[in-house]
Amino acid sequence: MTMSVPKERPYPDPHQDLFSNTMLGFWIYLMSDCIIFATLFTTYAVLHNNTFGAATSQELFTLTLPFFETLILLPSSITCGFGMLAACRSDKKKIFIWLTLTFCLGLSFIILEVSEFRNFIHEGHSWEKSAFLSSFFTLVGTHGLHVSIGLLWIAVVIAQVWRQGVTVTTFRRMACFTLFWHFLDLIWIFIFTFVYLMGVL
Repeated sequence: MTMSVPKERPYPDPHQDLFSNTMLGFWIYLMSDCIIFATLFTTYAVLHNNTFGAATSQELFTLTLPFFETLILLPSSITCGFGMLAACRSDKKKIFIWLTLTFCLGLSFIILEVSEFRNFIHEGHSWEKSAFLSSFFTLVGTHGLHVSIGLLWIAVVIAQVWRQGVTVTTFRRMACFTLFWHFLDLIWIFIFTFVYLMGVL
């Protein structure tokens, strides 16, 4: 009895090639984002003590609000990861649940961050007062802008999965989003440690 041997594919899988190229391109984008944040962190480190008579970090920062922001944002990485696992199983219902939870956590984070900025400005500590405050608002605000873009991305992915299901395209976009969201959580850990935690010492 002879066994039939499946013929080898004479050409590469176009879906696999596209997926690989997309992920490679997205990793390159994340590396460029790393350079941007590294520049902002370096700028903050240089200008941290340039207060020009305005409030210092010890006078301005408390750990209460940033700690709550951390407790909100970090679990969103877990819900995002569960969403990706659901996508691997093509479970649309679980994708909606986990991505919606991720969206709610991210939105709560943005609301707290905007509230913090508004309080600082209301108390007279705007980005115009000193180089320290300018670098602070730029660094933390850039991260907040990325999170806001991530929220828009979640909404688009949910809509696409709802209409198209889990396809090669929607799965690829979810994979890129998951990397992006984990990257933002990692950046926030550095912000919390380098800006807030060290700032109150």
